[in-house]
Amino acid sequence: MRYGFVIAGLLLIAAPTQAADHPRSTYVTLVLQAFAAKVECPNTDVAYQDLVQKAQQMQLPDDTTEKVRKAIAYMHTGGKMGEKQDDDLMAEVAVATQATDLDQRRLGMPGWCEAQKSKLAGLIRNKG
Repeated sequence: MRYGFVIAGLLLIAAPTQAADHPRSTYVTLVLQAFAAKVECPNTDVAYQDLVQKAQQMQLPDDTTEKVRKAIAYMHTGGKMGEKQDDDLMAEVAVATQATDLDQRRLGMPGWCEAQKSKLAGLIRNKG
């Protein structure tokens, strides 16, 4: 169990460095957190078209949003939904998942949801 935390810690230390070098890693984290907020936070929805627009602003390929969505769905449903993507993207989703999980545990779900409102403004919105 201790080794799992050490590995997760090393991944988190490496993640910001990778994210700075790879805009897609940063984008993967944003998309994962937006979908996590939709699932975990009451009255929250994802503004999918705004995610597409964010990818364009970050100069990512046109199909990035859909590939990331499929990779997240695949990983989080054990392959029952979505589609497996290339190994690099799947690894980025795994790192983003671990980082998000640690943030949720550290802040508690109500605190995490509140933080996402400002962090993801424009990518998530209230339902209704």
